[in-house]
Amino acid sequence: MDWYQTVFELIDMRSFSNLWYWISLAVVWSTASHWVLGVPYDVVLRAKRDGGQAEQDFHDLLRVNVNRILYIVNVSGLWVLALSCGLLSALAILGFWYWIEFAQALFLLAFPMSIVGLISVRTAHRIVEANEPGEALYTRMRHHRLWTQVIGMISIFVTSIWGMYQNLDTGALGAGF
Repeated sequence: MDWYQTVFELIDMRSFSNLWYWISLAVVWSTASHWVLGVPYDVVLRAKRDGGQAEQDFHDLLRVNVNRILYIVNVSGLWVLALSCGLLSALAILGFWYWIEFAQALFLLAFPMSIVGLISVRTAHRIVEANEPGEALYTRMRHHRLWTQVIGMISIFVTSIWGMYQNLDTGALGAGF
């Protein structure tokens, strides 16, 4: 038996049966729900609770990140959208037409994150347009985080169902059923 075959038998390189894929999925969604528009959510809570310097820090971080998001959208938004759609389309075709499991795994990770990206752009536009201080801004941040978490929960559910299906289907093919 050759060394590479032993390693690949020991560490299953298929995406949905690989522990590292599931760890990265959890890390991606945990990070996405913690960093709301680039601002750590604990900073939002501290600003709401304590006010003063914490509130000023929150407003500064939010202003910088919202301006950065809107600058990217204004300068290269169309290119980013076109490349993202092309990449997601390629992953979907490779994954679900040609049945490449790695492309399926990447698509199930990237597609919901692209939805969160679009929601982030919309929220950034609304923050600039409304120019609302205080409680309304905290509510907007809380709603953005809630929608990110809802999308994350749905994504993790769909990914786990699809992953279980793939593992059972691969196991059934490997067993000769």
